Amino acid sequence: MKKFLVTLAALLFACGLFAQNVKTLPENVNIQTLDGRTVQTSVIQNDGKPIIISFWATWCKPCNRELNTIKEVYEEWQEETGVKLVAVSIDDSKSAARVKPHVDGSGWDYEVYLDQNQEFKRAMNVVNVPHTFVLNGKGEIIWEHTSFVEGSEEELFEIVKKAIEETK
Repeated sequence: MKKFLVTLAALLFACGLFAQNVKTLPENVNIQTLDGRTVQTSVIQNDGKPIIISFWATWCKPCNRELNTIKEVYEEWQEETGVKLVAVSIDDSKSAARVKPHVDGSGWDYEVYLDQNQEFKRAMNVVNVPHTFVLNGKGEIIWEHTSFVEGSEEELFEIVKKAIEETK
């Protein structure tokens, strides 16, 4: 009986039934650039370095606090790890016109996209914003978090540094 169970476990593993379910970004979801061009989510890349994706909205105070807090250390993060932050606004068509002035006024040096129809948001199972993801250099989602409190950016950067170490 023990030999049978070992054989069964080996077969299941070989068939991939015990394989880890690695989650990656959906590649064929339409999003818009701030200048109104439609692109697919496959444009979200960073040459094998980590990516932070932050779903946010202009009306979301915690979202703005998070992105403003990261803005203060973003240049250092980029120099140390090469990380790229991609901010995805879920503002709908009524408030989407406020996104570019908001980004410009905040001085964010992030790659920013609009998800007005919230197709990308649904594909990523985002319910509430802010919702932040970290992708490793292989494009695999290795961490996600909702909400923001002061100090969360430090945990986020530790995850990014860990992603760098794991891809070496």
